Amino acid sequence: MSVDVSRVGPEAAAEVLAVVREAFGARPPLDPPADAMAEDQVSIARMLRRRGGLVARLDGEPVGCVVLDPGPDGMVLRRFGVTPSAQGRGVATALVEAAVDASLGHSAVRVLAREELPDTVAFWEALGFVETGRHSPYVELARWLGTSFDAREPETMRALGERLGHTLVAGDLVVLTGELGAGKTTFTQGLGEGLQVRGGVTSPTFVISRVHPSLVEGPDLVHVDAYRLGGLAELDDLDLDTPLESSVTVVEWGAGLAEGLADARLEVLIERTVGETAPDDEVDPRRVSLRWVVGQ
Repeated sequence: MSVDVSRVGPEAAAEVLAVVREAFGARPPLDPPADAMAEDQVSIARMLRRRGGLVARLDGEPVGCVVLDPGPDGMVLRRFGVTPSAQGRGVATALVEAAVDASLGHSAVRVLAREELPDTVAFWEALGFVETGRHSPYVELARWLGTSFDAREPETMRALGERLGHTLVAGDLVVLTGELGAGKTTFTQGLGEGLQVRGGVTSPTFVISRVHPSLVEGPDLVHVDAYRLGGLAELDDLDLDTPLESSVTVVEWGAGLAEGLADARLEVLIERTVGETAPDDEVDPRRVSLRWVVGQ
């Protein structure tokens, strides 16, 4: 039986709470008690509102969950739990790997485990997490992630953008930087495919901005070229058909200009990794660097 892991938001608070209560309630008594046992549907919805979370299902029934909480030092996994009846069936591992995929652009995925639960600490270590500190009764662990990727062909650039598109949620701001011809539009085309939006994504140079509506009731894609804009005021004044807080916004040439549009942003830098290639050379390698900038 395969595990199905899906991204969820505040609308899934009741499901997540039920898994949290069953999973954490089955653990040995702890002193002090786990903070998770004090959660209610309102508090879970509040946690999910920031970045969402993941729910794992077996035969359609929710059996595992985790809340994604981005911070300046990486993505923190909170309220990670699997119901007792589903343990030993690969649910926890599937949740971790899905969480790693959802953390693209972050330098690390981080967790807190209890010192009194050595088997739990060993589980995280078996999945590549290493201890980074102890503040009794907690053990801090992290799994380091790559944030730079080589793209030798346009297809690789597009695939990386598509992979990123699967991780983005409404309200996300992507600031895209690279010289002319670096592959910014190709990257954004893949991102649009990952978001599943309507219309082929092309450079918005002559119209400054385009809105691509979602085909799957997800966030729209707002694609902006800030090259000819004079400042943040002009960027704020763009007459868009969709609010930025309910969309994913990609701003080309936005470094030093677009940062004020959101509290957090993903900075994408595309650079050539070799000197100028010959005209008949089909390979023009690029390096794509991703960096989430998240406030405290």
